[in-house]
Amino acid sequence: MLVAFSVAPSGDGNPDGSVHDAVAAAVTVVRASGLPHRTTSMFTEIEGEWDEVMAVVKGAVDAAQPFGSRVSLVLKADIRPGYTGEIDGKIARLETAIESIRGEQGSGTTISE
Repeated sequence: MLVAFSVAPSGDGNPDGSVHDAVAAAVTVVRASGLPHRTTSMFTEIEGEWDEVMAVVKGAVDAAQPFGSRVSLVLKADIRPGYTGEIDGKIARLETAIESIRGEQGSGTTISE
């Protein structure tokens, strides 16, 4: 299972609107989990079995809770039984596809957007 999620506190939080302290607390939980993960400017991705991933997401929400009176959670999951290593595998397949398109463009095939 591959999950992309974002947590953000609101209400009674940082007066400048920044959520970096809450996100840092949440990402610390993710990193401590030992599960494969990556964090970007908008989301954190984590890979593992349903129960372990959801426990980490709950822990991340709990870690963000002290930074506001409420926490917003956005979550997207790719549930594909029998597959592991997809956190990197999906990116590798995308890069291969991009290189294939570039090769086709170089051979005179036109790709329109």
